[in-house]
Amino acid sequence: MNYSYKGKILISTPDISGDIFSRSVVLMIEHNEHGAFGLILNKKNSQVSSKFKNFFDFKIEVYDGGPVENDKVFFIVKGKKVTEAYTDISNDFYLTEDIENIISAVLSQELDINDVKIFSGYTGWSAMQLDHEIQKKLWTVVDVYNLDYTLPNDQTLWKSIMQNLGGEFLLWANAPEDISLN
Repeated sequence: MNYSYKGKILISTPDISGDIFSRSVVLMIEHNEHGAFGLILNKKNSQVSSKFKNFFDFKIEVYDGGPVENDKVFFIVKGKKVTEAYTDISNDFYLTEDIENIISAVLSQELDINDVKIFSGYTGWSAMQLDHEIQKKLWTVVDVYNLDYTLPNDQTLWKSIMQNLGGEFLLWANAPEDISLN
């Protein structure tokens, strides 16, 4: 393996429909010869969000990071590092599972809750699995372009990125969610 999709965005093609990956935008956190790890940026989980509401006096949105280990919580944080246990995503963003320090920093107002995005679970691929899915054109790889990973994204993110890619992607952006209706 001579390349890595780490730091890039995966956009699901309309061929993936009917499951969590339908119209997904995945931020690739890690990709190497052993496999790949990413988080879905645009799938809110209202059930888990309502559980978090019991702990805070303000609304918390939790996203489905993917179908793997949904009992694990991950945070993408913009700005100040409030933990020593983190993985850099870019100069401005990092990933951590350190729930104690993140919640403490939010409650003490050291971190603004708008600079934190919470994920339940993750998306994972075994060795070469992602590469095969990309060869089958189930995913389109996009270089990141000034995307704020902590914004409250929904399905409009997938459509917006598709429209920005132009060409055949513009057709996909306007296709119905159930492509058999097309």
